Amino acid sequence: MNKLYTEYIAGELQTAVWQVEHCIELFEEGATVPFISRYRKERTGALDELQVAAVRHYWLRFTELEKRKAAILSSIEAQGKLTDALRTAIENAVDAQTVEDLYLPYRPKRRTRASVAREKGYEALALKLWNMELDHPEREAEEALAGARDIIAEMVAESQPVRAQLRDLYTRWGTVVSHVSRGKEDEADAQNYRNYFDFSQRLDRIPSHRLLAMLRARAQGYVSVRVDVNPDHALERIDRKVYEKKRRPTPACRAQVDAAVEDAYKRLLHPSIENEVIAQAKEKADIEAIRVFGENLRELLLAPPVGQKRTLAIDPGFRTGCKVVCLDAQGALLHNDTIYPHPPANEKIAAMKKIAGLVEAYKIEVIAIGNGTAGRETEAFIKKVALPEGVRVYSVSEDGASVYSASDVAREEFPDYDVTVRGAVSIGRRLMDPLAELVKIDPKSIGVGQYQHDVDQTLLKERLDETVESCVNRVGVNLNTASSWLLRYVSGIGPVLARNIVDYRTENGPFRSREELLQVKRLGAKVFEQCAGFLRIPDAANPLDNTAVHPERYALVEKMASDVGVPVPGFIADPEVRGKVELKRYVTDEVGMPTLSDIMAEIAKPGRDPRGSVHVFAFSQEIQSIEDVQVGMVLPCIVTNVTAFGAFVDIGIHEHGLIHVSQLGDTYVSDPSKVLKIHQQLEARVVGVDLERRRIGLSLKGLKR
Repeated sequence: MNKLYTEYIAGELQTAVWQVEHCIELFEEGATVPFISRYRKERTGALDELQVAAVRHYWLRFTELEKRKAAILSSIEAQGKLTDALRTAIENAVDAQTVEDLYLPYRPKRRTRASVAREKGYEALALKLWNMELDHPEREAEEALAGARDIIAEMVAESQPVRAQLRDLYTRWGTVVSHVSRGKEDEADAQNYRNYFDFSQRLDRIPSHRLLAMLRARAQGYVSVRVDVNPDHALERIDRKVYEKKRRPTPACRAQVDAAVEDAYKRLLHPSIENEVIAQAKEKADIEAIRVFGENLRELLLAPPVGQKRTLAIDPGFRTGCKVVCLDAQGALLHNDTIYPHPPANEKIAAMKKIAGLVEAYKIEVIAIGNGTAGRETEAFIKKVALPEGVRVYSVSEDGASVYSASDVAREEFPDYDVTVRGAVSIGRRLMDPLAELVKIDPKSIGVGQYQHDVDQTLLKERLDETVESCVNRVGVNLNTASSWLLRYVSGIGPVLARNIVDYRTENGPFRSREELLQVKRLGAKVFEQCAGFLRIPDAANPLDNTAVHPERYALVEKMASDVGVPVPGFIADPEVRGKVELKRYVTDEVGMPTLSDIMAEIAKPGRDPRGSVHVFAFSQEIQSIEDVQVGMVLPCIVTNVTAFGAFVDIGIHEHGLIHVSQLGDTYVSDPSKVLKIHQQLEARVVGVDLERRRIGLSLKGLKR
């Protein structure tokens, strides 16, 4: 890759150029982000996963930029207008905007006023005016002068230095302004856009969520949005660039050029630069919103699992009843039924008997209850059932469950059951292993985003796919129980090989070793290198197959064990024996201390799940609806979504509460994601209740977390 690009990336990420170059080399060899960050630390200077992912983002961006440059150079060359200076300027540009500015004068154009003037032969006059060569331009035909001014206006509007000056002015000093559309006041107010009826703020200071809300309101036709700057300042900047290299202009020529410059600014430059800076500001806002979404998704996917326990799951409902399913420890559906403990049926006694019978018949260990409609009431009902000691009851988020229920993967898994059964199964499996279940759902449907439908969808997909892939590979995947939907996110595998792995397992039984993966159709040595370290086989003959130690380092571990006089199982089991190893003795050109330290840390806790353990949570029994909520109450709550302006929390009723960023602590908090995480359990004080708008304001000030 062009040295300019690698130097730019290194500067942005504050790393050495060689680290970026080595990282790109690995990508070009087919390596993935998880593999590079976990198993090639010596090659990259121990870049972490976020840095490696950032290098990949820039690498892909610059790869596309190179293609665009080649097309532009070819186009200009075909016109016979490609000079050495222009070629150098394009080749040395590191951002797409500069490249497009340089190309603008040569881009094939639609029919414009300037092109019409050129067709009439006025370009010679325009150039004479531009070069200040006429003493009495008014003697020329007025129509010719008008055409010349149109050509000059276009020349000014397509000048890269002029556009750069204006872009800087608008970006640094522009004010974004919004006004409600005439006749849309009531509709806009109903959509919570009142704040943008008459709003203005410096463009470089507007928070990302506010800009995205304004642009959403504009897209829906409720408000207008513009960027204002002082036009005199804009014209001053244009004049500096237009006249900086010209000989002293004659007053008559100056008047004509000034008129063309003013026309260029009002008619061409202002609309164009305004759109550009709004797009640039939106891109920054998109990146921030996507970052927040990615962090929320990471916390959700890495939520603690209850593990492989026999589970009874309930998808609550009032009129249609509560759908009940029983799952074995691996999540397989054993039984489904329906109970009607709530109005209008009120069959509480029959429902209690049925639940008690199912718990006994299927040796249920945990109960999962969806937190949607009737969730609170169903949880209260279940706690009145005489359950065996040790059976725990959990409330589980239903976000996205309906999307899963109607999806192709749900139909594939349960072709003979309707959406209600599938939804209940999903709720139960989410408790058992949130990661394994949530990967089956489009992340945008899980309910932890901020303006996820308004941001750049390509960038959003890239970030969310990276997040899911990161979480799956961080936890590791049981090769003999994982679904194809989980396997596809393992480093190097993808959908086709995931299906092939499951098919092989179905035909040949459980995998007995990682090496057996090489017998899977189309899974070659390169894919094996990328995926093997992230796959686990708990009962494998070689205990290293149930660790994050890569097979390429098995010989190294065996040598360590041999050097201290024990077999590998004994080496893994005895920390005292491992303590005798002097790691520096095993450093080579390929294996450094980072890899050796990772190996020893993994062997100390082989197959350990990094997600921790799940906790039972109880909402306040004082409140059953928003009407029960009073200012001053301190309520237990669970964080359900973190945004740039605060955090939404579940307090056990239909309406969620909002802890505004200004209420997140006794000291200033700039980024809510730094102090709160999805699924975090805490207590918050009620500071406001708006019954009309169904809003609840909460605060953490003065409370311990």
